[in-house]
Amino acid sequence: MLFLIIAAVVVVAYANGGNANFKGVASLFGSGTTSYRTAVNWAALTTAAGCGAAAFLATSLLKTFSGKGLVPDALIADPLFLFAVAAGAGATGLLATRLGFPVSTTHMLTGALLGAGWIAGEVNILKLWESFIRPLLLSPVLAVLAGGLVYLILKTLRLAPDHRTRTLDALHFLSAGAVCFARGLNDTPKMAALLLGIGWLHGSTGIILVAVAMAAGGLISARQVAETLAHKITGMNPGQGFSANLATALLVTTANYHGFPVSTTHVSVGALLGIGVTTRQAKWRTVLPVLAAWVVTLPVSAVVAAVIFVLGRQIS
Repeated sequence: MLFLIIAAVVVVAYANGGNANFKGVASLFGSGTTSYRTAVNWAALTTAAGCGAAAFLATSLLKTFSGKGLVPDALIADPLFLFAVAAGAGATGLLATRLGFPVSTTHMLTGALLGAGWIAGEVNILKLWESFIRPLLLSPVLAVLAGGLVYLILKTLRLAPDHRTRTLDALHFLSAGAVCFARGLNDTPKMAALLLGIGWLHGSTGIILVAVAMAAGGLISARQVAETLAHKITGMNPGQGFSANLATALLVTTANYHGFPVSTTHVSVGALLGIGVTTRQAKWRTVLPVLAAWVVTLPVSAVVAAVIFVLGRQIS
């Protein structure tokens, strides 16, 4: 069971890398500022830096996604429960990545915790709302508003030109790196928390394991989601892409500081959509299926985790 839990967490982290690593650099690729390969390498490097920082700066998220307070303490140490949560989130993430939908690892883990927890025993509904659901509902709305507002402000100040400049390129790369760093900081503890119950976080071993798997997923399996994010949410020029990245980095970093489990996916896509709404370039034929995938993600991962937990109980 120890091996199965570790393997399932690696699958979750790999799927997360393939689905989410490119979110910070999508505007670099989508605006024509750089190539896909350069963008994905920059994402891997800066995400890894965020993963490393998570070992020191993200203790509150580790506690939240261990399930403490959401389900009984005895359940958190149950290997079958941990495996069901990781497997439910991992299977959902791999499917979404294969289909090219940028979905939320936060949603998948929340759904898996909820599904397995509900089958296993009591779920703290108040904790579910305050620590999970409320931040996840608010973050995309705030991101749409922030994306549009940041762009309008920068455009007014002539800091978001329609064409590339050397200064803009430098700022664009830095903002993309900041988003990836914030994502690594935000997502790593959510997945590493699944290893708390088996005592695998001593010496930051769990953080390192998750970071390596995320990097591999981002480098190998990001292409499908990259095309969706870069070219199918909204048309964008370099100034607009920089504005979306800046808004995303500000929101995710603020959430990390306060320990709120927001979805980097929702924030980054929301910021891009905010730009698209402002410039009237939003591609709703793609946006609507992506939004539908967000709605489906949580219940799918909940059902998968619940089924795995029930089957595991019957086998054991």
